[in-house]
Amino acid sequence: MTVTDVRANTVDGAWFAEVRELARDRDAVLLAHNYQLPEIQDVAHHTGDSLALSRIAAESSASTIVFCGVHFMAETAKILAPDKTVLIPDARAGCSLADSITADELRSWKAEHPGAVVVSYVNTTAAVKSETDICCTSSNAVEVVASIPADREVLFLPDQFLGAHVRRTLNRQNMHVWAGECHVHAGINGAELTAQATAHPDAELFVHPECGCATSALYLAGSGAVPADRVKILSTGGMLDAARASRATEVLVATEVGMLHQLRRAAPEIDFRAVNERASCRYMKMITPEALLRSLREGTDEVHVDPELAARGRAAVQRMIAIGRPGGAE
Repeated sequence: MTVTDVRANTVDGAWFAEVRELARDRDAVLLAHNYQLPEIQDVAHHTGDSLALSRIAAESSASTIVFCGVHFMAETAKILAPDKTVLIPDARAGCSLADSITADELRSWKAEHPGAVVVSYVNTTAAVKSETDICCTSSNAVEVVASIPADREVLFLPDQFLGAHVRRTLNRQNMHVWAGECHVHAGINGAELTAQATAHPDAELFVHPECGCATSALYLAGSGAVPADRVKILSTGGMLDAARASRATEVLVATEVGMLHQLRRAAPEIDFRAVNERASCRYMKMITPEALLRSLREGTDEVHVDPELAARGRAAVQRMIAIGRPGGAE
């Protein structure tokens, strides 16, 4: 049985076949973020985290990129591949984290710290990327900041929890962090994590660094409440690598619930449980099977980025891609 046969059995076979046929006809590559609906993940050619998908978008020979994710991800693909057609199945799929800082706010912040290096999480708009020195994702944020000379100030944006994780890991005192957050990850709090860890004492903890509970996870490890080797602060791609290597029978997962689908496929023998089962991003879930089919049939919704903004943002994204490794399931 081929991989396509296996995937076709997990979703409606006729829908799967039509999506793949339309993708072939349109010369399109289908990219799906790990937080997408399971059927969207299953039909995609590649599923992964932001860094993995950014690499694929840049390197694909396909003339069309269909990005099943949120709007800033499709913008990033267009920045990297300006001559390709980039579609997002629902243009309304935004991001609360990307909306937490504007280009004007970033310019004002830079004016307060002349000479500082601006590191923007890839979860930002094209306009913010155009004001950025180097982008990062959760899987290479530590490496990106570590690559900056120690005597240079760093402005890290927009996620305060990822920024705190990087600053704590590197003990970097001249790093300033913007007070933005993803509403879904921020809602996974320390009290929930502690309660779940107490109820499942033998479980490993996989915690995304955007989560509000990341500090609590490190406290649990430091206090001995949970053995330190069972607490892992990971990107979504890192979670998949850890799942494949784990000998645990149970893992508590602190991130958006769409990630459970890939984890269960990667290690079906492990019982993966969400720390917060309500941690579902409504923007990610806007990419429905019907929306994907409509996008392939009609060419909606096409993503455009101002060429000047794209040119200024491209260097920052390319520097990101050059550091670290891809994550995801491809």
